[in-house]
Amino acid sequence: MKKIFLLTLLCAGLFSFAVNAKKTDNRYFEMRIYYCHPGRLDALIQRFTNHTTKIFEKHGMTNVGYWIPTNNTDNALYYILAYPSKADRDSSWKHFSSDPEWKTVSKKSEETGKIVAKVTSIFMNATDFSPKIKPSGGPVDQVFELRTYSQLPGRNPAILARFRDHTMKIFKSHDIKNIAYFTTIEKDPAVQSKLVYLVAHPSEEAAKANWGAFVNDPKWKQVSTDSEKDGKIIEKIESIFMTPTTFSTIR
Repeated sequence: MKKIFLLTLLCAGLFSFAVNAKKTDNRYFEMRIYYCHPGRLDALIQRFTNHTTKIFEKHGMTNVGYWIPTNNTDNALYYILAYPSKADRDSSWKHFSSDPEWKTVSKKSEETGKIVAKVTSIFMNATDFSPKIKPSGGPVDQVFELRTYSQLPGRNPAILARFRDHTMKIFKSHDIKNIAYFTTIEKDPAVQSKLVYLVAHPSEEAAKANWGAFVNDPKWKQVSTDSEKDGKIIEKIESIFMTPTTFSTIR
């Protein structure tokens, strides 16, 4: 009887480990920001709508989501792709760049002038607490917020623990929808990763109310105080409100 009991515990433990192991998305993520020449953002959107996303998929790239900032003074398009690994990422882009279909599309779309002035790439890993990233169709009924946290030296584990154990739950209680959480992959291993995450709100106006309720929540105040007993955690916060494009897989 004792052996059966121990075997049951072992199986339960293995099952729990397997379930938890599945929660972490081990794909290699890339956030790309395209800054367009004046008046050329619409041409870029049309190119993605009609061609680019499909050619991406043909070469093994997963379209995660596409967004345009609500205050878009830089004529920018933000998007996230996922790959099985860094090697797959490099191979996919090599084949994409040399694809005859892409070359034809690119050339035709730029007959009236160049479209993209600058491209920024940010490579990322999903955190172990990030929700499963899945497509969400239907009409646009929410605004997304991209937030980037730069931590003070050595405080990366503290911010991750705070989000994992507390912050996400408190967000949910204030209608701040958890979409995805990442840590940046820095070129220099000595440079501390940033926390980059996406949340959603019913509207930009609602976001202001949501954040107001969050910062005044007694539970959050206690969590914040407890987590900073060894010193401040965050050095800088950057926030951008964005709306999804019509072809975004996350809406």
